[in-house]
Amino acid sequence: MGYDSSDDAAVYRLSESQAIIQTLDFFPPMVEDPYLFGQIAATNALSDVWAMGGEVLTAMNIVAYPDRQDLSALGEILRGGAEKVQEAGGILCGGHSIHDPIPKYGLSVTGLVHPDRIFTNNAVEAGDVLMLTKPLGSGIISTAYSAGETTEEAFLQAVRSMTTLNKYASDLFRTATVHACTDITGFGLAGHLLEMLGERFGAVLEKRRLPILPEARRCAQEFLVTAGGQKNRNVFSGHITFAPKDFVIEELMFDPQTSGGLLYAMPEDAWRSIEAQAVHLPFVPALIGRVVEQFSQEASRIVVI
Repeated sequence: MGYDSSDDAAVYRLSESQAIIQTLDFFPPMVEDPYLFGQIAATNALSDVWAMGGEVLTAMNIVAYPDRQDLSALGEILRGGAEKVQEAGGILCGGHSIHDPIPKYGLSVTGLVHPDRIFTNNAVEAGDVLMLTKPLGSGIISTAYSAGETTEEAFLQAVRSMTTLNKYASDLFRTATVHACTDITGFGLAGHLLEMLGERFGAVLEKRRLPILPEARRCAQEFLVTAGGQKNRNVFSGHITFAPKDFVIEELMFDPQTSGGLLYAMPEDAWRSIEAQAVHLPFVPALIGRVVEQFSQEASRIVVI
């Protein structure tokens, strides 16, 4: 996996039975608590390995931090990140730091995968079901909470989602036939699904099946939306038809997710083979729609009904 696709990570073959996955991700704080920020940033960075069907081996810290700011907060960021690497089964083996007026944190991650079992993000087939492993709405809720417009309980529900490793879903789905996989992050469900479908395929989604954090629906109804979501709307809305139009569902489709879930495309019988086990995951995966042959070159590539 290299420059010729938009996959979540690079993959380099070592032998007939082993390939390494390389990825990195980092960003400024999206929550005030430094420990939670470290957990969320690390969880997000680790996800690209699982999106490729691999297992985490090692991670290295990426740190930018103000030279005059309290170092105890940095210690909490690193503690949160280290705990998530350990939970992922990986080894934290160093990193690099620079001075920067705005704190930033993340990880460079190395994983391992069999070359014949790599999950790409663009190998869907017509008839595949689309499975989403975490609820939508973390971006909307985080923004609303920072503005004092939603409850701490709602925020903690979003934090639970953002700090839940995609490892648990990956461990299960890796045992089934999967045609494509990606994690839902900054481009929202709309953008990442469009990337997955490519030019050949379309998708029909059922809005009643979309998993949504409870308070996110109310926040969207009250127009507590994100700047990133509006950017996604500007870029992707021309490729999506909402029938009928539903502003709340639109916002949740465009909402940028921090450390969102995995989106799988797979045969329905493959999903049925693991469905009973999926109820034991931290979040039960939702069957949100199906892949179809492209309607026409002029038509929307995603229809939400």
